[in-house]
Amino acid sequence: MHKDRRIKRKKAERLGRLGEIVSLWWLRFHGWHIIKHGRRVRTPSGEIDIIARRGRCLNFIEVKTRRSKDDLDQAIDHNRLKRVVAAARFLAPRLMRPDDEITIDVILWRPWHWPKHLHNVWHENTFY
Repeated sequence: MHKDRRIKRKKAERLGRLGEIVSLWWLRFHGWHIIKHGRRVRTPSGEIDIIARRGRCLNFIEVKTRRSKDDLDQAIDHNRLKRVVAAARFLAPRLMRPDDEITIDVILWRPWHWPKHLHNVWHENTFY
């Protein structure tokens, strides 16, 4: 039984990495610059899948990949976003330029479909 779970987990991990690669190219195609070491950045409070910049916008992006539309619709929730925000708060002071705008985005992708980029999904009075 454990072997089956490991195989499923490995497949899911590969699919997730593929989703991140597709998302990277999607962002580049739309004018975003992926910052150096801006993939799967780990912090004490969480992980950021992609960090990108376009103009004055510093963008922390969570990528969710699922095989079905129904699973993809349920892939992101408030608790998952809170971990992304905590990691972004940790990293932002190191990466920000003066007058930067910071956004938390989500990219949803399933194989054989275009990625769906959800812009600025986290709203708070203050980021810090």
